[in-house]
Amino acid sequence: MITIAVNKLINNIGFLGRSIVVGLALAFVVVWLRPDALPALRANVSDQPGLTTDAPLGVSPGNYVRSYAEAVNRSAPAVVSIYTNTVVPASVPGVTNSLFQSFLSRRLPARNRRGLGSGLIVRADGYILTSNHVIDHVDDIQLALADGRVFQPQVIGSDPDTDLAVLKIEASDLPVAPLAAGGEVRVGDVVLAIGNAYGLNNTVTMGIVSAKGRNDLNLTALEDFIQTDAAINAGNSGGALINAVGDVVGINSSMLHQSLGAQGIGFAIPIAIASDVMQQIIDYGSVRRGWLGAIFSDSITLGGDENGSINGALVDEVMNNSPAWQAGLRPGDVLLSWAQTPISNSSQLNLMIATTSPNTTVEVEVERNNQSFITSVDVIQQPPLNLLRYANGLAPGPISGGG
Repeated sequence: MITIAVNKLINNIGFLGRSIVVGLALAFVVVWLRPDALPALRANVSDQPGLTTDAPLGVSPGNYVRSYAEAVNRSAPAVVSIYTNTVVPASVPGVTNSLFQSFLSRRLPARNRRGLGSGLIVRADGYILTSNHVIDHVDDIQLALADGRVFQPQVIGSDPDTDLAVLKIEASDLPVAPLAAGGEVRVGDVVLAIGNAYGLNNTVTMGIVSAKGRNDLNLTALEDFIQTDAAINAGNSGGALINAVGDVVGINSSMLHQSLGAQGIGFAIPIAIASDVMQQIIDYGSVRRGWLGAIFSDSITLGGDENGSINGALVDEVMNNSPAWQAGLRPGDVLLSWAQTPISNSSQLNLMIATTSPNTTVEVEVERNNQSFITSVDVIQQPPLNLLRYANGLAPGPISGGG
């Protein structure tokens, strides 16, 4: 009896095993011949934090993003390639005397220095945003559109403090880049950089937003960079940084060089800042900036929170009769907030002052001798640089930084 039972058990197991093998074989055949007959195996977008099913481009409802082609097609036609040429006087190596250097160099042929860059058509009437360092101190600018047309643009104006410039061409049927409403991006958002990398026009690279609000890089006087690991190569400066649906969120500016050991660290100017700079250059020929008449440096060891320190901006110098002086600010004060926004460092404060419209009154929180108080400052138009350069009457204090 035991032998019969064992035999039946073996037969049942064998039948079950054969059934499983046959079932797997049939499933393989179905997947191979009719993959659409099976339920979708991809994860649903609605189950993923931060992703939505209502994105119109590059996203199939209920599925992961399968391509960014539609996003690129929205902005890439508006990205232009910029080629510059500068005549560089000849120099004689080893000659240090300026008189002899000038005499000898006039008898040698000059050479041409060529440069690359990118730009972005932001208005149908031909206005183009680019990086100031792309077109600064060059003798000739040629601009090529994605459709093959070539122009010699007019330089409308530039702003070295943010490394931005505005060009203009006279043309019809121009593609215009869609700008992100509000320009908001989040750390972790997918972004794509489009530009004339190494002369390869309309090159697209992909990454994410690695950080926001980078303002301590000493790349420009006023900084609020988007950091990204989307490759920004030589020639990409002035091009577009777009989001996953094709809206422009930034203007490509620079990268940390690989000679420093850096990989995948690039920076872009937020489109909100770039748009404001462009509009002021168009309207006024230059950028109108707020000014206090004070010099600030970082403060990290003053005050007394639970860590024994506070964030803020230390007042190093104050110009006599300036708005800062009239508001009661003195060297040694620490500014804690600007218009109720906490101040992290002097670079952030300099940007907030500069982007405040002249003739605006702003409330600031100040700490002096471990006591805080509120005062109001009247922001005025920044005087011309030549006047600031020769200004005197600074209240005494160490020089450390600019503002």
